[in-house]
Amino acid sequence: MNNQLSTIEILPTGTHLYSIIWLHGLGADGHDFEQIAKELHLKMATNIHFIFPNAPIQAVTINGGSKMRAWYDILERSLERKVDIAGIYQSELAIKQLIELEINKGIRPEHILLAGFSQGGVIALHTGLRYPQKLAGIIGLSTYLPTLKQLSTELNPDNTSIPIFMGHGILDSIVEIETGKAVATELKSLGYDIQWRDYVMEHSVCVEEIEHLSTFINTLFK
Repeated sequence: MNNQLSTIEILPTGTHLYSIIWLHGLGADGHDFEQIAKELHLKMATNIHFIFPNAPIQAVTINGGSKMRAWYDILERSLERKVDIAGIYQSELAIKQLIELEINKGIRPEHILLAGFSQGGVIALHTGLRYPQKLAGIIGLSTYLPTLKQLSTELNPDNTSIPIFMGHGILDSIVEIETGKAVATELKSLGYDIQWRDYVMEHSVCVEEIEHLSTFINTLFK
């Protein structure tokens, strides 16, 4: 997998002070969450660089080997959701490159937020919890964390106090809410600052969730 990701970007119209890297779900692309930049109504919107990377195109086992944009392969539809762990670590490297590009522009790590939906949420959580410098926060929507067991030896102490928002639909049939809740519970037990919200929706994002995301980001970027 090539670590150089193509991206959809919304540049700040004012001074670049903050960056948000937002990762799409399986089979989508960087345009999937492009509109959320406006819908969030962020106070510091003119100072935020939004980056929506495109996952690499690869064969996905559960979809009959069809090629699509994916952050890693999903091997079976079971509750355990066996996945391509090596692929998760490969995507982590690619996202770290995007973070480092922002740092090289003079953006402080604690002004960089990672967000993701479903598969993208996995990569946002996995990468943010391991990143060697403190980040602004992590948003994980309708997601889970296959590398939770490895976290105890791989977490970075600088990010143990990072604010984390996790949102999930109670009607989600793709990633069951119990799976997401179990991750939030385990992270809380490790001392992480988790804000958990659930919504009457399926595997998606709703207006109420976007309002909560707006509040969360506005407390971080001000």
